[in-house]
Amino acid sequence: MLDRKTLRRDMRARRRALTPRQQRRAGQRLARLVAAQLWFAKAEHIALYLPNDGEIDTLPLTQLCRRLGKTLYLPVLHPIRHNRLWFTPWCSDTRLQRNRYRILEPVLQGKPVRPAFALDLVLLPLVAFSADGGRMGMGGGYYDRTFAFRLKQAGVRGPRLVGLAHELQRVDQLPVEAWDVPLDAIATDDRIYAINC
Repeated sequence: MLDRKTLRRDMRARRRALTPRQQRRAGQRLARLVAAQLWFAKAEHIALYLPNDGEIDTLPLTQLCRRLGKTLYLPVLHPIRHNRLWFTPWCSDTRLQRNRYRILEPVLQGKPVRPAFALDLVLLPLVAFSADGGRMGMGGGYYDRTFAFRLKQAGVRGPRLVGLAHELQRVDQLPVEAWDVPLDAIATDDRIYAINC
C-alpha cells in the first residue's frame, strides 16, 4: 500500500485530470444516486461543499436540494477553534470569500451558524476511500475534529455523514485511525456504499 502522502497526491492528480465534461456527468450521476436514498429524502438541513481541486461536482445536488426546499449549509473555518468547522446557511445570494486554503466559503459577518450536531446530513469531500468505509481527506482533520462528539458522547448521533467521491478514488483498503469519525455511507458517480446505514 502507498504511504498516505503519496496516495493523497496520486488521487488528487487523478481527479484533477478529469475534463469539465467528465466532472459534469459525474456530478449528475452522483445526484441521481443520492436522490434515491431515504436518508436524503428525510434530511431537511444539509451541509455540503463547493468543489475544489477536482472534487466531485456538487452543483447538481445543490440544484436538487433547492428544488426540494431543503436548507443548505456550507462549512466555514472556525475563526477561533483550530481545525474545526462552522456551518452557515447558504443561499444563491450568499457572499463568498476564499479562506486560507483558497476554498470559497460564506462571509460570516453576523450570519447565524448551525451547530454540527443539529444538521441532518453532511456531504463531505474525500481524497480516497475504501468500500468498507476507510476514508482519506486532505489531512487537516477538520471534519474529524468537528464531529468527534460522535465518538465521545454516547447517545449523541448528530447528522448522517456521507463522503462524496469519484469512483476512481476507491482503493482496496485504507487504515482507520482511532480519531477517524466513521462515515454512514460513501456516494460516488457509480454507486452508494452503505456502511453504517
